[in-house]
Order: sequence, then structure tokens, then C-alpha cells
Amino acid sequence: MRVAVISDVHGNAFALDAVLAELRQASPDLILNLGDQVEGVADPAQAAEVQAELASAGALEVRGNNEEKLWPEGRRSALSRSFGEWLSGQVDAPALARLAALPLTVSALDGELLACHGTPDSAWHSLLWEWQPEGAGPHGQSGRGFYRSRDPRRVLRQLEPLYLGGRGTGVVVCGHTHRPGATRVGNILLVNAGAVSDQVDGDPRARWTLLERRAGAWSVNFCAVPYDVEAAVRWAETHSPFGAFVGGMLRNATFDGRGVGEGR
Repeated sequence: MRVAVISDVHGNAFALDAVLAELRQASPDLILNLGDQVEGVADPAQAAEVQAELASAGALEVRGNNEEKLWPEGRRSALSRSFGEWLSGQVDAPALARLAALPLTVSALDGELLACHGTPDSAWHSLLWEWQPEGAGPHGQSGRGFYRSRDPRRVLRQLEPLYLGGRGTGVVVCGHTHRPGATRVGNILLVNAGAVSDQVDGDPRARWTLLERRAGAWSVNFCAVPYDVEAAVRWAETHSPFGAFVGGMLRNATFDGRGVGEGR
């Protein structure tokens, strides 16, 4: 059994195309899409269309925190509302409504696999990592910080009542942090998939994740794919008012300023 995982495409059709070209060579039995599909400015309409085609072909999807921004009153900050107005002119209303209605979690393989964006009960929180701000700003947090691992005992307590009726075996896969990693908590293999777009580790390559089950045991491979970053930046600069910000983020592959997904 081979399960391909994409997450956090963030409207980057250029990165998505490169990932899918490599992913299809792996011939997965199942594709998971962990959300944050279109909130970005490198041709989000094309990114939405391609991901909808994946879903029509059988890919399983969950909603990310950015899909929740598509709900009524889901956008709180002025910048988020401004972006939402631009996005609604790029991606048609039925496509956005489809994304807003995605479930928070999905299970597969007779319950052996559970997928979510952040945690099984929140698209805004994360399972493996927690954001640790450095210093203090005017609102009690600085713009900079780092992710640190969560206490595995806390993670297990959070998963036990939500996953497999407390059986606690199999694999849980999540996204949201744009930071790939894996650990074992009890009998659960916990996988944080890499992001297709908007990297945080200084490496601009697009990411996807391959899970494999052999002889009843799961393994994970984190994949990095070069793509035409400059083409993505040119699209953003030509078609959106957010090109300068996006250009710096995609080229430098850093997300200084806040923990991923912390603001609305």
C-alpha cells in the first residue's frame, strides 16, 4: 500500500505541477490532500482546478485553517479580507464553497489511517510541534520564533479518544506547520507532511510525502521537488497586488513574522 500526501498547496500551481509529475511516477494507491489548497497567489485558479480533478479521481481531502477563512465571518484581519476579495475574483464561488465544506478529518484503510490538517479537532493547532515565540512584542509575542516538539504524552492523550476508538494503532498524518517530520507515539506513527508551497526551512523546493505499508509496518519518505520559483513569482507579481511579499517568501523559503496559520 502506497499513500501519497500533499498539503499546503497555497494556490501555487507551479509547485503543484512539479509535485504531481513526481508523485504520479510513484503510482500511489491513494492520494491525500491535507488542505490550505488555494490561499496563495501563484495561479490559485489553476491550483484549485487541478486539486478538484484529483478529488474527482478519488483523492481524499480535509479542510485546512485557510479553508475555514472561506466561511462567513472567517476573515478577521484587514489584510485577510483584502486577500479574500482578490481570491474571489480568481477562483469561482462554487469551487470556494466546495473547499469551505470539506471535513475536518478523514479516515481510510478500514480506519488504520487518519488524516487532518492541524489536529483531529482543530485546523489551527498542530500535533507534532508548537510555536515558541522569541522575546515579546507589543501584543505579548515577537514576530520571530521557532517550533519545538510537543510532549508525546500530551499528543497521545489527545489522540486516544479521537482515533480508532482508543485502539491507538496505525498512522495519523497532518500538515499545517510546513515542517515535515515523523515520530511514534505509542503504537501510532505520527507524520507531519511537508508543504507543497511556502517553505519555512530555507529550501524553496516543493514537498510531498509518501507513506508505504509493507508486511503491516508503515514507513515514510519526505520528498523535495525543484520547480520554477521565478515563474511562480512572475505570475504573482503580474496578476496580484501581493507579488512582492510572495516573491520574498518563495525565493527565500522562510516564513518569518509568525507561526504558520496563526493569524486570520
